[in-house]
Amino acid sequence: MKRRIPTIIFQFALSLSLFLLLITNVSAQKNAVETSGDVIYYATPVFCLATTLLKKDYQGTKQLAFSAVMAVGTSYILKHTIRKKRPDGSDHHAFPSGHATVTFQGASFLQRRYGWKFGVPAYLLSIYVAWGRTFCDKHDWWDILGGAAIGIGSSYIFTKPYGRTRITLTPTVFPKSPGIHACITF
Repeated sequence: MKRRIPTIIFQFALSLSLFLLLITNVSAQKNAVETSGDVIYYATPVFCLATTLLKKDYQGTKQLAFSAVMAVGTSYILKHTIRKKRPDGSDHHAFPSGHATVTFQGASFLQRRYGWKFGVPAYLLSIYVAWGRTFCDKHDWWDILGGAAIGIGSSYIFTKPYGRTRITLTPTVFPKSPGIHACITF
């Protein structure tokens, strides 16, 4: 049952979004897509945090926090430094996309920490959010790619795989005697 949770969440979000797109006009479609993207935007860090706590993976909680702070901080600084105008003209905080930063940071954290079973549904939801931001004229694709790169990059800097110990054995030759160098990564 625990393994199916990410798949069920993804299927529900996708089904709801497709249903809303089919039954509404274009203006309402944009509102529905924007709202569903906002829900996923807020749900992503909550789901990541809940996953680490349910697994009692406190090291993962710490890695998630560091990764999220770096990603959101970098995104916020760039938004207020670059001041790129949004396609809909609403403000000058388009680059990078904060929604893409947060959702891709969460997806890459889940994938990196717990594997592709968690990562695939999370990445698919992130792609949906990214598409939704361009569909609603909040961002260009460059804004999305910038946010995704920041989110994924921060996760890869701070996140290590969960429950896997890597042991590396390397033959060494010192001036007077051969040997083996062992390295254990947790």
